[in-house]
Amino acid sequence: MRIGVGRKKIRIGDLLVAAGAITEEQLQEALTIQKEKGQKLGQTLLEEGFISKELFIAVLTQQMGVEYIDLKGCKFDDDVLSTIPEDIVMKYNVVPLGYDENNPNVLRVAMSDPMDIIAVDDISIATGTQVEPLLAMEDEIAETIGKYYGSHQAMEAAEAYRREREEAMLSEAEEEEMNADIENSPIVLLVKQILEGGVRQRASDIHIEPLETSVRVRYRIDGALKQVMSYDYSLLSGICARLKIMGGMDISEKRKPQDGRISIMVDRKEFDIRVSMLPTVYGEKTVMRLTSKEGLTRPKSGLGFSPEEEKVFDGILSNPHGIILVTGPTGSGKSTTLYTALSELNTEDVNIITVEDPVEANIEGINQCQVNEKAEMTFAAALRSILRQDPDIIMIGEIRDGETADIAVKAAITGHLVVSTLHTNSAASTVTRLIDMGIEPYTAGDALVGVIAQRLVRRLCTCKQPRYAEENEKRQLGVEGEDDVVIYEPVGCPLCNDTGYTGRIGVYEMMPVSRGLQQVIATNAPANEIEKQALAEGMMTLKLSCAKHVLNGITSISEMRKIVYEAGDDY
Repeated sequence: MRIGVGRKKIRIGDLLVAAGAITEEQLQEALTIQKEKGQKLGQTLLEEGFISKELFIAVLTQQMGVEYIDLKGCKFDDDVLSTIPEDIVMKYNVVPLGYDENNPNVLRVAMSDPMDIIAVDDISIATGTQVEPLLAMEDEIAETIGKYYGSHQAMEAAEAYRREREEAMLSEAEEEEMNADIENSPIVLLVKQILEGGVRQRASDIHIEPLETSVRVRYRIDGALKQVMSYDYSLLSGICARLKIMGGMDISEKRKPQDGRISIMVDRKEFDIRVSMLPTVYGEKTVMRLTSKEGLTRPKSGLGFSPEEEKVFDGILSNPHGIILVTGPTGSGKSTTLYTALSELNTEDVNIITVEDPVEANIEGINQCQVNEKAEMTFAAALRSILRQDPDIIMIGEIRDGETADIAVKAAITGHLVVSTLHTNSAASTVTRLIDMGIEPYTAGDALVGVIAQRLVRRLCTCKQPRYAEENEKRQLGVEGEDDVVIYEPVGCPLCNDTGYTGRIGVYEMMPVSRGLQQVIATNAPANEIEKQALAEGMMTLKLSCAKHVLNGITSISEMRKIVYEAGDDY
């Protein structure tokens, strides 16, 4: 369908009411919310749950006679993206898709409101073509613009900043002064694009690294680092100064490591960014850890438990007192599991207090304390005070030393439920780590009620390809002797940025501490004996849990190998 200049503007809300998809009252309510939030009506209707995405698309495509396009699966060409000037793309929130195969004078454009006649006219005049609008979701358009146009904007800002500095030929003191008054500088836009790009590409960390002649920006997506941009070395001081201002750090200090925190809103979601700066040979390296305020507190079903694992998890959480430990390396999802456990336990009749370093997400109805070394508020000191606050459940961010371990064990034995994390490789080695910290074996056996060791593996994208497993792979998967075992390999498509993977899933080793296990722990048995007893009681190791994901086509065998070698298993 072509929308011409003479067409009368029809509002999406009226179309939906006329089709009976929403009521007039819902439309009026949505319009009020839309004005407050400053977003498009369609987005408001979907967010508030007045209409499902499927019905929204079905009604509009039928009523307006336009096609729907899912931008997540589209591949974009730079030549096509440059057909519409960037200011028009930003102003109307549109994305060019390419020319019509049958008519090269018709430009296909994705729009959240294909009935926006003014936008269609402006695009038509700017491109000298006839415009064919297609319906696309507003958030998908925003994500596409952020991904493909953001880097152009950032590069322009970078170039403008470099020219500015070259023309000014500033001394170091003057440059510092200019960086302090950086609000008017193009560097603000550059840093904003780096942060927003990280959020939109699902990065968990952003690395800004000074090399000999350039500054490299890498995103950690699904556990793997990927270079996304490279800038001239002259931009480093400006980027660092901007981040120091945003993170509340000392702008003049370049010789010491510094830490800060930034809070940003991207696509109406709040993100918390922990910033760490470290002086290196070529300048300051910045690493930023991104966490969504909503990302850490997810429902139990969002953790990727199998029905059996969920049963064991519920069994461990149902203990009225004792210690529950979640273990694994950095970035293995321990905090998410802890917060999920707390949300499960968070009812009106219990007093939950946490001591964290830092508080990663705020949970309604839970008292959260932050460690502050300068004020002598260590984990141990905070724990002593917490025990005088009549707690039922205590969450300790991490057991780092013998003193914290000792207080946690005493709290567990005196009738409190304690949940915490520890950096160990497997569930069984967690027990021996506690004993190494100075806890008596019989006390450790008595206090522990459950240990959950976990890792994260990347999920295969829908573009995965099946193949038969080789003999050595069958052995690794524990299915020797079986005929034709099908496993899947990553391929790569626009949906997964050609990586073959999209998102991650948890792999768990859950060890509830039974009477039999308590007796083994009390004899100061080594980790392999503890594991032997747990396996006899039906515990699934990380290797077995991950093998199940491989056989179910959720992940690949190469992802499993990473986990298994990490966990100290051998083939």
